[in-house]
Amino acid sequence: MSERATPFYCPYCGDEDLRPQEEPGHSWLCASCRRVFTVKFVGLNLPQEVQR
Repeated sequence: MSERATPFYCPYCGDEDLRPQEEPGHSWLCASCRRVFTVKFVGLNLPQEVQR
């Protein structure tokens, strides 16, 4: 399993031409707007069962 979450598009400009960057740790470079960003998976929010 990879430690790098894979984005499908840049959260700033929406372009899909993303390239992995080593620094800062596990970040992505958008080739269009030249921004470098990271993606972090926090977890799942599962609905609680309703007790009757």
